[in-house]
Order: sequence, then C-alpha cells, then structure tokens
Amino acid sequence: MTAAQPRHTDPRPDEAAVLRRLSTLDRFLPLWIGLAMAAGLVLGSLVPSLNDGLEKLQVGTVSLPIAIGLLLMMYPVLAKVRYEDLGRMSDDGVGNRRFFGTSLFLSWIVGPALMFALAWTFLADQPAYRTGVIIVGLARCIAMVLVWNDIALGDRERAAVLVVFNALFQVAAYALLGYFYLTVLPGWLGFDTEGFEVGIWEVARTVLIFLGIPLAAGFLTRTIGIRRRGREWYEERLIPRIAPITLYALLFTIVVLFAIQGEEITSEPLDVATIAVPLLVYFAVMWFAGFFAGRLLGFPYPQTAALSFTVASNDFELAIAVAVGVFGAASGQALAGVVGPLIEVPVLVGLVYVALWLRRRLTWPTLAAARPGPEAAPAGAPPGVPVAGK
Repeated sequence: MTAAQPRHTDPRPDEAAVLRRLSTLDRFLPLWIGLAMAAGLVLGSLVPSLNDGLEKLQVGTVSLPIAIGLLLMMYPVLAKVRYEDLGRMSDDGVGNRRFFGTSLFLSWIVGPALMFALAWTFLADQPAYRTGVIIVGLARCIAMVLVWNDIALGDRERAAVLVVFNALFQVAAYALLGYFYLTVLPGWLGFDTEGFEVGIWEVARTVLIFLGIPLAAGFLTRTIGIRRRGREWYEERLIPRIAPITLYALLFTIVVLFAIQGEEITSEPLDVATIAVPLLVYFAVMWFAGFFAGRLLGFPYPQTAALSFTVASNDFELAIAVAVGVFGAASGQALAGVVGPLIEVPVLVGLVYVALWLRRRLTWPTLAAARPGPEAAPAGAPPGVPVAGK
C-alpha cells in the first residue's frame, strides 16, 4: 500500500436498498428454508415409513435421492466461480500479500478455531449438534459470498479470487481440518467426545464426492460455455437459468432431512434455537474481526468489505453434504448443518446494512487506482451490478 494516501469521507447515500438488490429467491431464503422445514415435518408425520423407503436406496450413509439433491445444490454455485480470474488481479495500490494473507489466516486458522470453541462452550453436552456446528465452521465461503460482497460494494476481484482458492483448498484440506478438530484436538485437550471420533478418510471421501464432482462439473461448464459462447452470454444467460437449481435442491434436501428427523425435532423443539446460538455468535464475531483487520491495515472500504464478508461466510452446502455423508440424514449433525443457512442468510443481510452504514460514517483511504477511470468496472463485470467501491 502506498504511503500517506489522502483520506476522504464518501457522503453519497446507498445506491439502492439492500433487499431490493437481492433476487426474489435470495431475498426470502430464510422464509423458504422455514417453509421447507415445516413441510418436512408434515411429510414425516403423514408418511412415517419414508425413512425406511429411503434406506432401501441408500449408498453408504446417504440415500440416493439426498445424494442427488446435494450434488445439484453444489453444481450451480461452482459454475458461478470465476476460475479464469486467477492471476488477473489489477494493481490498485493495495498489497495483495497483506490482503490475502489476512483473509486466509482469519478464514482457515481463526474461523475453525472460533467455531470449535463456541461449539464446546454452548453444546458441550450435545456431541451430535456440537460436531455439526464444527463442520459448518470448517466449510469456508464459496460463491454465495459474492452476493453479499457485491451488494455491500466490496472489491469484486479479490472476493472472486478468494472464492476460487477456498473451493480448491477445501478439496485438499477439509478432511485434514475435520479430522483435527473433531478427533485430534479434543483428545489433546482431554475433552470427552462421547464416542464421536471421525476418521480422516470418512470426511475425505465425502468431500471428494460432494465437492469434487460438482467442482469438476462447474469448471468444465464454465470453461466450455465461455469458450463457445463468450463470457457475457455465460454470465447473463446461462447462470441465471441454472442458479435457482441450488435453492430448489437445498429446499428438497431440507424437506427430506426434516421428514426423517421429524420425531426427534418435535420432541425437542428448542434444539434448533440451541444450535443457532453459537452460529449467531460466530458470524458476527468473524465479520467484525475481518472489518477491524481491514481498518487496522489501512485498507480502503471495498477491500475491507470484501475481507469481512469472505471470512464471515461459510459454504453451508458442503457442510450439509459432509454431515449427511459421514453421519447420515437422521443425525444431529445433519440437523445442525441445515440450521446453518437459516441463521447465516439473515445475519449477513443485516451485516450488509452495517457495512454500508460504516462506509458513510467512517473516513477511508483512497485507492491508488491504476484502472482506466474511476467508473471502470472490473473486466467481465456483468452490466447493472455496482462497481466495487462506487
């Protein structure tokens, strides 16, 4: 970062209300999830033999219908990732080493450790839920964070690169982190895991299936689509068509999971609230940690916003897949994974408002921009989406 940059306060109002800039599907995601939960409970009470039927189609610990739902849930998300943007970062005067180093430290060191601590603090006597919450904390942000980052006017280029890195790194590192936080670290600390020890291969196999397959499919779809029809067609025509598949597959998976777990949930109605507490604390603490780090390092607002949202967001699709794949659809771990997006989405929408408010209230360093002009969008940015920092 260049020295002695001038400072200014941006007096302009927000370009649009946050919720109006979300699609209808994204805007009401917590409502859809709640309705899916309710539908699952009703289905489970009306069809008590549903679980037995799903077990007949089971492969390992995952029934075939749920496996299809999980794969479809991940595919559109990974088809959105801009793999081609790796190595194309423009020079705007912000040190990439400090930015990416801080983000990766908060995401992969601080985040999992914080969720581990919160899970053992709030769910010490509920090992299944505790394990499920830790699984959520290990799944780092991909794709969905770009929605929050764009609405908050964050740095789109850096957020996109972090999404690519997180997606690739999870294939290699998620199993190791899962084994460490679920088996090794509790043993070192002398915690009673009550038999919930996880083998590294169990997690690795699930990640390879439910992240590796859709990652390869998403990468090939994007590469072939852009090569044949161009990036504009891909971003503006194809992506809007396949994007809703993620929501439909997520809601289908939630309906089935809650149908299977209906008896356990209705007998313990406060379980969802219990699981929600560490998740609420986690998302808030991680976001403010990222925002404070950006301020401390002297980043301009767009980079600070991108940092805070990427470290606070999680890949709840992968967390649900791992919980179901390792422990089964009827497990408490799967229930904890499903509660993740129910809490994350409204919390991060609220934090978008907080970010935009702080953007107006605080003074920020100016960018030492090397772009063609102050209104220039990043290469390939879809029209109609606000330029980061504008």
